[in-house]
Amino acid sequence: MRSNGVKSAVRERVSIPVAEGGTIVGTVWSPPEDPPRAAVVVHPATAVPERLYTHFAEHLVDGGFAVVTYDYRGTGASGAARAHRGLRMRDWMSADVPAVATWTRERFPGLPQLAVGHSIGGHALALDNGTAGLAGFVTVASHAGVTKTIPTRGERLRVGAILRVIGPATARLLGYVPGRRLGIGEDMPGAAMLEWSRWSRLPGYFFDDPTMDAGARAAAVSTDVLAIGFTDDPWATPAQVDAIFDPLTSARVERRTYTPQQGGVPAIGHAGFFRRGLHDTLWPEVRDWLLRTAEATHE
Repeated sequence: MRSNGVKSAVRERVSIPVAEGGTIVGTVWSPPEDPPRAAVVVHPATAVPERLYTHFAEHLVDGGFAVVTYDYRGTGASGAARAHRGLRMRDWMSADVPAVATWTRERFPGLPQLAVGHSIGGHALALDNGTAGLAGFVTVASHAGVTKTIPTRGERLRVGAILRVIGPATARLLGYVPGRRLGIGEDMPGAAMLEWSRWSRLPGYFFDDPTMDAGARAAAVSTDVLAIGFTDDPWATPAQVDAIFDPLTSARVERRTYTPQQGGVPAIGHAGFFRRGLHDTLWPEVRDWLLRTAEATHE
């Protein structure tokens, strides 16, 4: 099956087993002719559908990469949220992310392995999940999601209502959060929402959760990291992005904060990086970083 990418990336739907139970459904995007230079896994944001990453994946394929995109268990094509009500955010980070990373490494042996993590996908990588054998990884809008740090009062109240009232109430009542019906995104397992709600109240987010061992895990990351944020992101302020990446004391972390003007678009926000408007501006910068990092592994 072929998509509508610049060079018609070859697209293959795949199922990836998770040792803890269940299956992840995803897509492998490959160059149509030449063998790939490296493999990149795109780890998604919380309950964000895989389709958001389609055009970005095609852009990477056009640069010679093989790319894997997917949905976390209990979201999108990887199963109904109701049927996975017990899955927590930490389960996505500690089980789903490594499962896809291992599968990709076995699918593309001998190629440099890279990753891009969006929001919680970047959290997983920053906590040393799915990083075995990685040449480096990029994170996009990954931040400590502490509600009280949101600078705009209206957004702070809106997010607080979702994370402290609506989300937990529906999670307890139904076992899942019907995000599509509530107009707050995709459906997600109830346990994931309850854990997210609890972390959002802690000053240090999951670093203040003693069951996460987050500080030690972050300090164990020892690869190259590019952490990207945006000036108009109402959640991922520079200070909250730093809160995730300052603990990576053994990694080589480069921080970039882009403006919408640099991207040539009116707004970017928390999810806008993966929309096509940045195809000719910010996407090439990330693709070039990934390529340089991949090439450095062979020097």
